[in-house]
Amino acid sequence: MRQRHSKTRPALMAILAGLCAIPFSAMAASGSGDPWQFHVVPYLWLPAVDTNSDVTIPRLRGAESGPVRLNASSTPDDYLGSLNMAFMLMGEARKGPWSIYTDVLYTSFGNEGTKVRSVTGPAGSLSTEIGRKAQTDLSTTVWTLAPGYRAIERDNFELDLMAGARYLTMDSNLKLTFRGADERIIGGREVSLDQDNWDGIVGLRGQILFPGTNWFVPFYADIGTGDSRLTWQALLGAGYRFDWGEVTLAYRALAYEFNNNDADLTLYGPGLGVGFRW
Repeated sequence: MRQRHSKTRPALMAILAGLCAIPFSAMAASGSGDPWQFHVVPYLWLPAVDTNSDVTIPRLRGAESGPVRLNASSTPDDYLGSLNMAFMLMGEARKGPWSIYTDVLYTSFGNEGTKVRSVTGPAGSLSTEIGRKAQTDLSTTVWTLAPGYRAIERDNFELDLMAGARYLTMDSNLKLTFRGADERIIGGREVSLDQDNWDGIVGLRGQILFPGTNWFVPFYADIGTGDSRLTWQALLGAGYRFDWGEVTLAYRALAYEFNNNDADLTLYGPGLGVGFRW
């Protein structure tokens, strides 16, 4: 069941509102000496998706009924044909050393093939004589909002410290089908991995610069908790600046450990972004 109410949310929202107020106050106090700077990066990220969850399956030949640990994965090859919509955008507003960073990720795909890596119960792995197939419907939105402060600024290195929040809403149904050696269906299960989580995060972001060239290395890392037991995100890439903006290729990972069904979710893979500054 999706968590509709959480004691942590009012506190997280109050903390986030206070954190956002700090840089806005500092920006106003900095006066006209520090002009506003904006950075917008539309990007494309098609990650592999790994999920683990505790579920219950019916009694099957070669396996006892009861709770099992399910591990499943999808890759872009699996879901690109079923992709309904995707929207991905990073942005930053900066005035002096203070900044507001945001990242919005939305993806939706339906009825796509999913690889079931393992189904493990108290007696061990499900019998290899039992075939297993899965299909997934997934719609997810991830929104990160974090004020930041430029702690280090040099010709070859920039580093911002930040604290904020990340929101995740996910509608996901995993449909399992079990078949015997004769390919007859001997059981099935539909697993809901719906989530609706607010988490506080702390982190850092910045870039390594190469004076005299247009190359740079962006990096990002955060970690947090709240409605989730744990969430973290990391990014490392390589970019090149042009007169009109920049192009960045990066490897990114985003992970969650949920309280519901002892589930966890990991998205990882390369992404391509085109940035514009003014």
